[in-house]
Amino acid sequence: MAPLALSRQTARNVHLATQGLLNPPKRKAGFNDLLAVIKRMSLLQIDTINVVARSPYLVLFSRLGDYPQAWLEQALANGSLFEYWAHEACFIPTEDYPLLRHRMLQPEKMGWKYSAEWMQQHADEIASLLQHIAEKGPVRSADFMTAPGHQPGWWAWKPYKRHLENLFTAGELMVSGRRNFQRLYDLRQRVMPQWDDALHMLSEPAAREQMLRNSAASLGIFRAEWLPDYYRLKQVALKELVPRWQEEGFIVPVTVEKMGVMWLHHDALARLEKPLSASHTALLSPFDPVVWDRRRAEALFDFSYRLECYTPAAKRQYGYFTLPLLHRGALKGRLDAKMLRRERCLQVNQLWLEEKTRVSAGFAADLQRALSRFARWQGAERVILRQAPGELMRILGAGWQLAEQA
Repeated sequence: MAPLALSRQTARNVHLATQGLLNPPKRKAGFNDLLAVIKRMSLLQIDTINVVARSPYLVLFSRLGDYPQAWLEQALANGSLFEYWAHEACFIPTEDYPLLRHRMLQPEKMGWKYSAEWMQQHADEIASLLQHIAEKGPVRSADFMTAPGHQPGWWAWKPYKRHLENLFTAGELMVSGRRNFQRLYDLRQRVMPQWDDALHMLSEPAAREQMLRNSAASLGIFRAEWLPDYYRLKQVALKELVPRWQEEGFIVPVTVEKMGVMWLHHDALARLEKPLSASHTALLSPFDPVVWDRRRAEALFDFSYRLECYTPAAKRQYGYFTLPLLHRGALKGRLDAKMLRRERCLQVNQLWLEEKTRVSAGFAADLQRALSRFARWQGAERVILRQAPGELMRILGAGWQLAEQA
């Protein structure tokens, strides 16, 4: 039987439906919706840049709409989520702890995230730190004094920050909560008292395969070579894995317009029983799963994207922290924005549209609604639009006040 043939837009819609970004939410979010969204994505990447909103909160807002940001910390504190290195540092559903445990037991394989030499050099101090946590409870890096002359930056962490991060990578400490988004480190035995390596441990091959299965489920439709990046897996035997999954019925082949043969997760197949129509407009975080693999975003959406916050200002093409603009099944632009919290204002410094994007009254209205919803969620009372394509400026003007919600 010939593989199912899909248009490229249908392939995009399958992926967005799987990620929870095809249509806007139909009702006000509840706490369990937050957990369901994270499980749907498998991973929620953590980043602390707070120009508009910290990335994990923005990723959730794109899917949930207005929700209390405190829910994320509550989910971590009540044990529904844990933190560890997955795609990068991520919030992960606690039921997936077995998938990452083998990494904790081999921290020397984690590159810059762990230094055996540091641990040996500071063994006595680290033992005292663990004893302090055991007796006094969880700590933050900020609880420890900084040495005179210390230079800030991830490349020059103060000693106790390095102790904590090495112990975190080795799984001896876990994040039991966050205070002002700062990690609270506690003993693994207190955070996961029920865990027993002898009883609950997965072999590394079994854990790696389940991570790949999660990746397939969270992508919905994919090329096989896209799978390993989701959990940053290396040396994956895809040529052996994919035929076995196909035989199981876990995935099915499809041909996609201009993209050739791709794979569809079996749950995504059910989504094709009805026409998929994209109606959502949202700002995406640079660390959203839809765009975090830049090659995948370019292949599927024709969207060439690079995060430029680590690029010297003079060499930036767009801006420090540009947000991709999702509009009705396509990535149609990006904007450089800043939340001016004292002024209670969302300032869009500049907005760029992709070359073939047509500015219609409907497009402008969708964009204005998306910006207004986002700004209001951040506590803003107005939106300022400083630079944008001429037709958009003509329709939207230089900004607008936000009406109070009923």
